[in-house]
Amino acid sequence: MPGVRREVRDLKEPAAAAAVRETDDQRPPVFRRAEVVSFCLVALLIICTVAVLYVARAFFLPTVTALVVGTMLSPTAKRLERYGIPRSVAAMLIVVATCAGLAFMVALISAPVMEWTTRLPELGLLLKDKFHVFDRPLALWHQLQGLFGGTPDTALQLPKIEWVQPTLEFLSPTLTEILLFFAVLVLFIASWPDLRRSLVLNFDEHDSRLRALRILNAIESNLGGYLLTVTAINMGIGVATGLVCAATGMPNPAGLGALAAVLNYIPIIGPIVTFVILAAVGIISSSTLGAGLAAAGGFAVVAFVEGHFITPAIIGRRLALNALAVFIALAFWTWLWGPMGAFLSSPILIVGLVLKEHLMPVKDTQLPGL
Repeated sequence: MPGVRREVRDLKEPAAAAAVRETDDQRPPVFRRAEVVSFCLVALLIICTVAVLYVARAFFLPTVTALVVGTMLSPTAKRLERYGIPRSVAAMLIVVATCAGLAFMVALISAPVMEWTTRLPELGLLLKDKFHVFDRPLALWHQLQGLFGGTPDTALQLPKIEWVQPTLEFLSPTLTEILLFFAVLVLFIASWPDLRRSLVLNFDEHDSRLRALRILNAIESNLGGYLLTVTAINMGIGVATGLVCAATGMPNPAGLGALAAVLNYIPIIGPIVTFVILAAVGIISSSTLGAGLAAAGGFAVVAFVEGHFITPAIIGRRLALNALAVFIALAFWTWLWGPMGAFLSSPILIVGLVLKEHLMPVKDTQLPGL
């Protein structure tokens, strides 16, 4: 009997081990069906949202711009309220002051733009004369093309300006969009305290209300600080660019400085466009190519110092904006909404970072290799 029991136990043990191995092999899948379905639904929601924002941009662009700018200017209205000025009057004063500043910048820029526009045929001939310095490199390039079987062009072709009219139509908003922007901006600044109170009281639990209040305070504080800081930096860029243009003998240095200040609100793209404009104006207005590129070179130095030292030192203390995230946001919103989308890319990214920080806080866990 003991021997039989031992044999039975020996037979059961391999079967039990095999059962354990089978249960070990039956692990849950890495991706569950419910998770895949949820991911697909979220992806479809994002695609539909982007499509709606693109198709209805005539409504969403001025509305979102007014909401973002209004949030930036709300701290100013709060300070005016402390001096006994009603909120609605403060909203009107802020909008009027903002419009006056924009009109002043446009007046500085429009005079040289109109002057250069009327001289386009003459400027084309001047550019051809200036680019004769590239005749020898172009001849070498044509010889290389001939060696490899290409058909080189014998003349230097200047870029056509057929894209100017469509670009101007794309950049210039309609009267309805402008009216919608200012109406939403004034009403938002005037009614922001009531809207904020309604958003907070919309939640039932005390913790949810406290979190919503913290999110709204952080968005208002970060956007207001961002606008103030960027405006101060851009004014400095404009003054420095004007001084560089005056020192290098460029025409209308005040207008070029104002143009540099306005374009610097658009990250990455703005400084590049300013450099190209300064190089073109310098080449046309100067006697030699080196003298014409002096102002553009000086602006490049100013932009390098601002982008690598001044802005990271000031804005980096308040917000940790990743360069890759800024570039991707800039590319996406520029594709979606054009130049105004480029202006809104950084504020929208700031709002997203604030929401992520409060809704998905980082847990204090030590991970290897980080």
